[in-house]
Amino acid sequence: MDFYKIKSTNPADYMTIVREMEDGFIVKIVRDRDGYEEVITDFLSKTLFESCLRTGYIEKVTSVRKLAVNA
Repeated sequence: MDFYKIKSTNPADYMTIVREMEDGFIVKIVRDRDGYEEVITDFLSKTLFESCLRTGYIEKVTSVRKLAVNA
């Protein structure tokens, strides 16, 4: 499974490709909101996906690591 880091203020946000389709991808976006994981499943066109890669908004990573946060 491919993981993509999302450029945001929170380094724990990431996206995975669930399914590839002819005109785009079904993606799962996971965002950390103060310890609560917000999970969104959505469609992303191939044009927009390639644009996000090219501009650096998303970056492919080998795995997702959960970081421990001290309270």
